Amino acid sequence: MRGAAILKGGSTGGMIIESLTVGPFMENVFILGCGETGEAAIIDPGAEAESILERVESLGLTVKRIIGTHCHIDHVGAVQEIREKTGAGFYIHRNELPLVESYDYQCGIFGVRLGEKPVVDGFIEEGDIITVGNVEAGALLTPGHSPGGLSFVAGDAVFAGDTLFAGSIGRTDLPGGSYDTLIRAIREKLLVLPAETRVYCGHGPETTIGREKWTNPFLV
Repeated sequence: MRGAAILKGGSTGGMIIESLTVGPFMENVFILGCGETGEAAIIDPGAEAESILERVESLGLTVKRIIGTHCHIDHVGAVQEIREKTGAGFYIHRNELPLVESYDYQCGIFGVRLGEKPVVDGFIEEGDIITVGNVEAGALLTPGHSPGGLSFVAGDAVFAGDTLFAGSIGRTDLPGGSYDTLIRAIREKLLVLPAETRVYCGHGPETTIGREKWTNPFLV
């Protein structure tokens, strides 16, 4: 998988957002950085730890923490390697612990192993503020795709994991999934954000809250 990363990037003021699409599941990893302090968080490093770390270094950033929207293997496969190489802690919602504990089982079901089982250093609750230098990201609890799914709002952007996609929503047929819970979370937590809010999704292209509110066939 080395060398398969697709890079996209941009910045808004002091906030840096960079994305890489990695691994066999074509999962989007996000680097959230502060251009003023050089601190960064990695959101959902699913595979290709070396590519992710090379990109962080090229941006002149230092990884201070790793945060997960949820813990399916395609979103956490590179966590442990990055954790060990950077010393950054890994933080999730506590309801995702069963998925962490079933990491080896998930690997067997999907027939792929993207890295070692991650170690969790702490928990994020709804309303917590994750600081990356001078950049702040607020945590929203958005379960349904998984029991403890989180979304993170930073400025005019939201990192939605596999909760909301461009023109679609996360699957709910995996253990711990619930269609009704997912739709309620999207409507009550995400669609109330400003229409111009950019949605960075766990797979596929970015979108906006307005576009999904008015055109997503699962939501209109």
